[in-house]
Amino acid sequence: MATIPEVYAGKSVLITGATGFIGKVLVEKLLRCCPDVKFLYLLVRPKAGQPPSTRVEELIKCRLFDKLKLEQPNFEDKIIAVSSDMLEPKLGLNEENTNILQQNVNMVFHVAATVKFDEKLDLSLKLNVMSVQKMLRLCQGMKQLEVFVHVSTAYANCDRSHIDEVVYPPPVDPYKLMYSTEWMSDEMITMLTPKIIGNRPNTYTFTKSIAEYVFVEEGAGLPLCIVRPSIVGATWKDPFPGWIDNYNGISGLFIATGTGMLRAVIADADTVADLTPVDYVVNMMIGAGWHTIVHKPSTVPIYNCVSSPTNPTRWRDVEDIPDYYLKTPLEIAFRRPNACITSHPWVFSYWNFIGCKIPCMVTDLYMKLTGKKARMVRLYDRIAKSMYTLKYFTQNDWVWSNRNCEALMNALPDTDRKVFFLDVRPLDWKEYLETYCVGTKQYVLNEDLAALPAVKRRIMKLRNIRWVFNTVVLVTLWQVISKSELARNTLDLVLNLSF
Repeated sequence: MATIPEVYAGKSVLITGATGFIGKVLVEKLLRCCPDVKFLYLLVRPKAGQPPSTRVEELIKCRLFDKLKLEQPNFEDKIIAVSSDMLEPKLGLNEENTNILQQNVNMVFHVAATVKFDEKLDLSLKLNVMSVQKMLRLCQGMKQLEVFVHVSTAYANCDRSHIDEVVYPPPVDPYKLMYSTEWMSDEMITMLTPKIIGNRPNTYTFTKSIAEYVFVEEGAGLPLCIVRPSIVGATWKDPFPGWIDNYNGISGLFIATGTGMLRAVIADADTVADLTPVDYVVNMMIGAGWHTIVHKPSTVPIYNCVSSPTNPTRWRDVEDIPDYYLKTPLEIAFRRPNACITSHPWVFSYWNFIGCKIPCMVTDLYMKLTGKKARMVRLYDRIAKSMYTLKYFTQNDWVWSNRNCEALMNALPDTDRKVFFLDVRPLDWKEYLETYCVGTKQYVLNEDLAALPAVKRRIMKLRNIRWVFNTVVLVTLWQVISKSELARNTLDLVLNLSF
């Protein structure tokens, strides 16, 4: 049986979302581990005055590509940036580029999407559903198409407690909904969104579910497959451990904890935290493409790319995150890292108000008095909002079947199993999470590990400041109590009732 590099050899691959987190890792992995791939066509949107070619040049400057640069110094020759916009008719492709893609592309990875949970419904439909329709129309004109891999999410059907590797009926008629949002006002869409999405937590999971249905219905006759990753985190081991480049989702919560801006996390400690390292996800995508080409399945295979069926971790493990940041503290730490897990919103609000918002208010007052811009309270409010957005996923449990993933892993040739690893059983979660935290320091915040001794001294100073402050507060309270007969009587009453 042909190996993955042999199947990808001589192929031209089209990738959307290449400038995103998963897309970057996919580009690097294909170029490094499938060295005979012909070309990678990257659909890239012009942004902030930068043409697609400039954005791609910035992309490959990333440290993620360091290993590839050593092994293949001329890898850039295989990357072709194509100007495109998912919101535009025909993806914003001109006729020349459309013809080039349809004549040359063999494989397609559609990764582009909006991952904002609170995106407006009409925009989420355009980016997550209508873009799929446009990609399918482009692919239907491709002369040599061998596979189209669509990246969805394991939470597309989060209204179900057990999720199989099948495409479920859409929650509403997709076509009526897309037509309706075309003539609705923004106010009407905002007002109706909660009723439309029903018992799903946000527009992201809702539109991803619809996209899967549209993908299978309109893609009939094309060689399709769907990969559904769960919560995507830093790399496990390839090209090196701990690489992460964004604040999205759980990464933002880790960084907020490391800076001391989050003192409590809303979660059920015993609930499964289904994390999937991004290199594992990319291996699944590449493997799914290989399997579809080699085995030519009669139905569209779905891959629930999750870790919990074989190597579950739970949210209680997140309580160790402050300890990891004490070992490798952040230069931008506002307070010494310390956080607890609670399933009660009022406890979350209390600890974060006392432990973070009040210090932020004091800091902002100082900033205003010294003529500087106050921003700490605003930053805290954003972090708290993000936590409330994620609590649906930290307080609920799902059971995913992953038979197709297991079958894919077992079908890989022996030579591919190490390079394109699909077995998460050996993953040590504590070691992974600690490396993840170090990765946020190195690759998201661009902090130098060489400065660690000085940063640790600063964290000790923050601890000492906290101890001094707490001592002053206790002494002040004691003085008030000792001088006030009412306070003493109240304290006696509380002690008598308690003991």
